Amino acid sequence: MSKKLNGTVIVTYRCNARCSMCNRYKAPSRPEEELTIETIKKLPEMYFTNITGGEPFIRTDLKDIVRELYKKSDRIVISTNGFFTDRIIDLCKEFPQVGIRISIEGLEQTNNEIRGLEDGFNRGYTTLKKLVEMGMKDVGFGMTVQDKNAPDLVPLYKLSDEMDMEFATASLHNSFYFVEAKNIIKDRPMVAKHFEDLVNELLKSNSPKKWFRAYFNHGLINYIYGQKRLLPCDMSFDTFFIDPYGDVMPCNGTKDKEVMGNLNERSWDELWNSSEAEAVRSKVRCCDRDCWMIGSVSPAMHKYIWKPAVWVVFHKLKFWTNKKYSMYENKIVRDLRDGKVSTEELDKCSTCDMCAVVNNGLSEASMEQLKDRTGEEIVDADIASQINGANK
Repeated sequence: MSKKLNGTVIVTYRCNARCSMCNRYKAPSRPEEELTIETIKKLPEMYFTNITGGEPFIRTDLKDIVRELYKKSDRIVISTNGFFTDRIIDLCKEFPQVGIRISIEGLEQTNNEIRGLEDGFNRGYTTLKKLVEMGMKDVGFGMTVQDKNAPDLVPLYKLSDEMDMEFATASLHNSFYFVEAKNIIKDRPMVAKHFEDLVNELLKSNSPKKWFRAYFNHGLINYIYGQKRLLPCDMSFDTFFIDPYGDVMPCNGTKDKEVMGNLNERSWDELWNSSEAEAVRSKVRCCDRDCWMIGSVSPAMHKYIWKPAVWVVFHKLKFWTNKKYSMYENKIVRDLRDGKVSTEELDKCSTCDMCAVVNNGLSEASMEQLKDRTGEEIVDADIASQINGANK
């Protein structure tokens, strides 16, 4: 019997948000080409499945997808911008065990500026409150930290804590998936200081889960300083992504789209054990991007549990002697402070590819539609036709 995997299912590249750090909304997939239920049925047994996009709730058949995935996955979490409140509530009534993570990039003004969604904060926050009122247990915020919103990091965590919600963090990344190559943290010490404050908030809680989250955020400081990952990356070995076209990939952090095979055309076992898949695994073993995203770190933390466990025990003991976590425990943070390394040198270590051209991962047919209209126009018309169809 083959081992269970962790999977991320990108159900669409269509998105109604206009995030400043992600250009995916400019490069949507065509609905006709997106993953079908038949292809979903071919996926393997999974411990955990993340459903993401684009914006997953743009798909009107998302409930059918979730229903099918629950036949093969122990746990499902959907990442969403929270805009389609009614659709989210409707799905959660049928699947109260599902996890929902709503992307909120800071307090109201900051969030709305970054995400480019009118009244986005209130919509997302209202959706979360309704889910809690329904008795949903696995709900929370997801925040991508950058210079602009770092000061909101701890206030947003405290808001989630008051509401007894999960709080997931990430840092700016660049890849074909985000259709972005120039994202970069400019004021690393400032952003790291806010992460340091969050780490201490998490460590002082009574939740072991939050103590391990503190380790994850410690790793984000390491990442924004362009350093080697704290844990090995096993993407493509025990974890995979599948895009809207059925292409199976190691992850969403690669500079260019790396394809292990297409699930529309093959069985899972054929694809997973193919020579193309092995070639991608060889690339992963030599990957120098040192990403630190929850999709690759969470499985690694479980697999190499002793590393974060030792860190957690050490820092909890320090906490009990009134010594807090400091970002200066990281040598690279001290080196920048002491002038031993320059900001320019750290910029070169970043996944910021400076002036690289990004492959957006679209099919030829999806690219063809962009000749006449922008991605924003295509998705706006798509959503308008859905709403008009529902009102008839």
